[in-house]
Amino acid sequence: MKKLLFSALLAAGLFAAGCSPKGQVQNAQVPGVGEVIRDTLNGVPCCVYLPEHYVDRTEVYPVLYLQHGMWGNEFDWTLKGNLLGIMDSLLRAGAVREMVVIMPDNCPGRPTFEEEKANATTGEWEANFATFMAEAESEYRISAEPAQRAIAGLSMGGYHTMRVSYVLDGQFEYVAMFSPATFVHNAPTRPRVFWLAIGTEDFLWDSFQEYRKWLEAEHIEYTYYESTGGHDWPNWQEYLGRFLPKLF
Repeated sequence: MKKLLFSALLAAGLFAAGCSPKGQVQNAQVPGVGEVIRDTLNGVPCCVYLPEHYVDRTEVYPVLYLQHGMWGNEFDWTLKGNLLGIMDSLLRAGAVREMVVIMPDNCPGRPTFEEEKANATTGEWEANFATFMAEAESEYRISAEPAQRAIAGLSMGGYHTMRVSYVLDGQFEYVAMFSPATFVHNAPTRPRVFWLAIGTEDFLWDSFQEYRKWLEAEHIEYTYYESTGGHDWPNWQEYLGRFLPKLF
């Protein structure tokens, strides 16, 4: 078992929402929450959420691949997105299944906007994603069945989600894009859940509405959720909390 990175530190109020101590290892136990460990899969730094008792069981879990936005990293969904607190609340309410959540650093190096946009649109990430998943499946007890796979992301990670689910069409039954960038218009064609969300004050609002028009013209079914507010973590936390109960 790799080093323990977090065990509900956010739920316990031990981290400020905006900090991102890359490489820092923390150790704490809060029963019922599960843990997040640091790993590298196919050369990509990741944080991996494992449910409580993962190490004591032999069952195969469903998996969510959860991606950060521009200038983010693999720690974002834990340190800023309150993944552990949200997951714990939903598990205690019986609203979600236990699952593994893999959070990759989908754009390392922290380049400028134009460099990161160029990096995101080369096609390299989606071209290598099947290999990335294969290594994840060899390392963790997660399902390789599309019905047990989900992918989601915010902003630039929403763009990556759109592209990966399009290139690997049919490999994810659950797809969600939170306030996504939509430089191009692609979409998976037949997922069980295709869930889109954005705030009315988000700077990507207009381009996202154009994307919705394209989806409708292409007769691609989706579920749309609209909130108030902008391109920020309070919205993305809400969206994650609404999407997780729809999985598996």
